[in-house]
Amino acid sequence: MKTTLTAALVASTTLTGTAMAGSHSDTMTIGITQNNVGVDSYQTTYEKAFIAAAEANDMVETVVLDAGGDVARQIAQMEDLIQQEVDAIIIWPTNGEAVIPAVRKAHQADIPVIVTNSNIAEQGFDFVSSFSGPDNITQGKRSAEIMCDKFKDMGIEDEAKVVHITGQPGYTTAIERAKGFDDRLPEVCPNVEQIDKQPGDWNREKSQQVMEAFLVKYDDIDGVYAGDDNMGVGALNAAKAAGRDGIIFVGATNFAVGYEAMQDGDYWGSIYQSPVDDAEAALKTAIDVLNGEEVPFLNYFDTPKITQENQDEYDKPVF
Repeated sequence: MKTTLTAALVASTTLTGTAMAGSHSDTMTIGITQNNVGVDSYQTTYEKAFIAAAEANDMVETVVLDAGGDVARQIAQMEDLIQQEVDAIIIWPTNGEAVIPAVRKAHQADIPVIVTNSNIAEQGFDFVSSFSGPDNITQGKRSAEIMCDKFKDMGIEDEAKVVHITGQPGYTTAIERAKGFDDRLPEVCPNVEQIDKQPGDWNREKSQQVMEAFLVKYDDIDGVYAGDDNMGVGALNAAKAAGRDGIIFVGATNFAVGYEAMQDGDYWGSIYQSPVDDAEAALKTAIDVLNGEEVPFLNYFDTPKITQENQDEYDKPVF
């Protein structure tokens, strides 16, 4: 197996040095353009797991690219993969709507596209062979249930006030997790009030600043929901620094720092999601599509609830 890895490319430059010398009759060439490796440990671990899984399969050659969070760069990478005539493309979209024309172009070139981790907007579904990843709406709903159950245990389900830190605006995972939480919380805890919502952009430092502003603005905050534990721990750090004890923190995508904060009793719960499972599922989906096997359009893997009460049943995340 051959892996070609390009980590940083400018959008205005045609990619060079990454093309395969030519497809072999007994192999399949799969290109992947990722969202932003290095922005958090989940994406870094995903990339390592993807490369390892591909290297373990003698039938697969890969071209591994990273958009660095830049939509224009990702579109350029898609066009380069099309020009290379790879057999399939996996895309972790930087923006669920902006990448649709590039996905359409691949579809028109008879190159199957597998979307990984965060889906594209619905108007692009006709150009996609399969989505491989978590059910983000269900994750948001489960986070709402975790928070509501805790409020009920505390006896504050009729008065609790919640703030919400979302992921990057325009990013499908952020949109879907927020929707799942926003829809489910009033169903299970109708008297809980969500008093504010601001983006944390998947960034711990920014999320800490967002939470600092919440703490100044609101004297009464009972719960914080963050779109992932990286942001949630940033919010937790702000609350600790301000001496605001007793706030219930719930995230989605349990990071190692979230797991540790749960062990310390500072962070209540999250959603357990493995980047290794995510990466391996995306590669397997692409291989199955190329082998002509039937693959569900929404090819979800399960992401269960994890709280202080059951975290011993789960290994500490490696990211």
